[in-house]
Amino acid sequence: MRLNLGCGFNRLDGYLNLDKEEACSPDRVVDLEQFPWPLEDDCATEVILSHVLEHLGQSTETYLGIIRELYRISADGARVHIRAPHPRSDEFLADPTHVRPIIPDQFHLFSKKKNIEWREAGYANSQLGLRLDVDFEVESVEYFPSEDWLGRMRAGEVTSEEMAIHQFNVIEELEIELRVIKKSG
Repeated sequence: MRLNLGCGFNRLDGYLNLDKEEACSPDRVVDLEQFPWPLEDDCATEVILSHVLEHLGQSTETYLGIIRELYRISADGARVHIRAPHPRSDEFLADPTHVRPIIPDQFHLFSKKKNIEWREAGYANSQLGLRLDVDFEVESVEYFPSEDWLGRMRAGEVTSEEMAIHQFNVIEELEIELRVIKKSG
C-alpha cells in the first residue's frame, strides 16, 4: 500500500489519501495526532508526507507518537518521502500553523545504527531509535534554493559558497527520503 498522509487537496492516484479535514475529500479522514492510526502494522511500502510534518507534533510526546506510528505502519524497506519548508525560510516562519522545524539531522536520532555508534563513542546525542524501538535511515536529502538565490547564482552574481554563508531565505524547502529498517525474528 502507498500512503499520502496529510494529503490536503493534493490527492494522488494510486495512493490511499488521508487527511483530518473532510473538506479535502480524502479517501479516509484521519487525524495523524491521534493514536493508533487506523492502519495495519507493516501495511505501507511507500509514504508521502508533503508539507505535513511541520504542522504536527507541537508537543514532543505527540511528535514521537507520530514517528512510532509511522514506523509501525511501514513495512521493512518502505520509503518515506518528506517534503517541508526549510525552517530558515519565510515560507516556514510566515505560517502560524507551522509548529515544528524539519531538518535532515533530526532523523539520524531515529537510526539504531547511528544510536549505537554514538553510544560506543560516548556521545550525548538522543538515542531515540533505541529508546522508541524504531529504525529509519536517511537515504537522501535534497535542498531547493529560493528562486531569487537560484537566479543570482545562475547569473554569476553569487557562488554556491556565498549562498551557504547566508542564514535565511536561501533554501526554501527540502526533501528527505528515509528507509524503514525492520529485522524479523
